[in-house]
Amino acid sequence: MDERTRNLQTQRRELIEKVSDNVVESARPLIDPDTKPEELQKFSREVTDRIQFEANVAFSEAVTRFAVRKLEKQVSEAGERMFERFGRNFRFQHMLMFLSVIFLIITGIPLKFPSVGISRFIILDIFGGIQNSTLIHRVAAVGLIIVGVWHLGFIIFSRIGRRDFWLMIPRPQDIKDALQTILFFLGKRKSGPKFHRFSFIEKFDYWAVYWGMVIMIGSGLVLWFKEQFAKGIFDIAREAHSDEGLLATLAIIVWHFYNVHLNPDVFPMSYVWWHGKLSESDMKHHHPLEYAEIIEAEKQKVLAENEPRTESAEKQP
Repeated sequence: MDERTRNLQTQRRELIEKVSDNVVESARPLIDPDTKPEELQKFSREVTDRIQFEANVAFSEAVTRFAVRKLEKQVSEAGERMFERFGRNFRFQHMLMFLSVIFLIITGIPLKFPSVGISRFIILDIFGGIQNSTLIHRVAAVGLIIVGVWHLGFIIFSRIGRRDFWLMIPRPQDIKDALQTILFFLGKRKSGPKFHRFSFIEKFDYWAVYWGMVIMIGSGLVLWFKEQFAKGIFDIAREAHSDEGLLATLAIIVWHFYNVHLNPDVFPMSYVWWHGKLSESDMKHHHPLEYAEIIEAEKQKVLAENEPRTESAEKQP
């Protein structure tokens, strides 16, 4: 608090005391002469507290009306505001994951369809043979395992990770949002649902990856160390690894690529994966409930910072 603000608060306190004394003195001729001085002093303090309380209410209203408006004006003049959506830790996890998955796909899918011409081209001409392709596939698999362990630690030990994991848990509202989205696309609703931090689409993306990693890493380790497992377990793991790999590839190309690359709203891509930020207009459009929550929290912070810190400010009449 600067010197000018302290002086203004002192002046306001002195004025309140003068008004309180004036009220008591004005009422004195009408007061019973036998009233004890202690009772008058107590009443004077109550009047002071009452006036102080009303002054603080008026002060808060002034801050709400003008200080917050000034803050919004400053943000508007500075250009469109950016909101951090994902921190550096999470972005690095995503980068390692998509690099690993890309190499897993281009070295794994050709093995599922070896007779197709492009498969032979990838394995023989690009990677120089099945041994090199297999080596790269296993290096990428190690990258995926690292991401899995890294993310598990992130959601356990990081406050942000725990918060986002909790918000990623599917809820009945997600079913309602999905139905409203379908009705909106069919022209049965004027607008789609409003989302908070994560929409049902993002939750589907997240849990598809989570489930896929469990299947792919588990079955991949069985194939990698096949000597340690019975033939029946190996055969099950091989089928699970092959089919889940194809399913994951299709989900990434058809579902995920559309949402983050081909969707007209983000084409040619959403750069959140790189800088982790969303513009204010994107926040209002895609995550209006989270945006409203952030703005309200900032307004409350401004009010708290400008509220006079005196004991009487907390007293009510």
